[in-house]
Amino acid sequence: MDLDDKTHIEVIRSKRKTLAIEIRPDMRVVVRAPEKIPQNEIMKFVEEKQNWIKKHLVQMYFKAEEIKKQKKEPALTNADIEKLCQKALSVIPDKVKYYAEIMGVTYGRITIRNQKTRWGSCSSEKNLNFNWKLILAPPEVLDYVVVHELCHLKEMNHSKAFWDEVGKVMPNYETHKLWLKENGWKL
Repeated sequence: MDLDDKTHIEVIRSKRKTLAIEIRPDMRVVVRAPEKIPQNEIMKFVEEKQNWIKKHLVQMYFKAEEIKKQKKEPALTNADIEKLCQKALSVIPDKVKYYAEIMGVTYGRITIRNQKTRWGSCSSEKNLNFNWKLILAPPEVLDYVVVHELCHLKEMNHSKAFWDEVGKVMPNYETHKLWLKENGWKL
């Protein structure tokens, strides 16, 4: 058998009818086998599945490495968050002013918040709220959220008319919307 000498194969016999291989997160290879099947048949099965086993061991290894890497990345300190909030307070109002002039809309107060589930919101009083974490997103994604919220000053819903308004200012908004959906949880 060509599998690495370090690869330990554990055999678990039970009242099953077929052979199956499982790669555990701790990189153990487990073969589930019927109680009465001879050992040499089990080893022949493992040999036939060598490429599959190697492929999945490599995948499991890289998955484990990615998890380790994520755990090593330091969480933001309160001081880091404070600096990012200050940056958001200086950047976002300028972007709101810029896009509001282009769109011909007026707005009330701008608030930067620490929200768990929202990137922005617009109240019926024309007040705008933005999540400070947007400052960590690519600038065009932040622009998209600003435009999105300003469009609510024209259409307080997510109708076709609303998305048409967004598209007038930012024709490629769907790219940024998708980026936020796929990557926003990382911010």
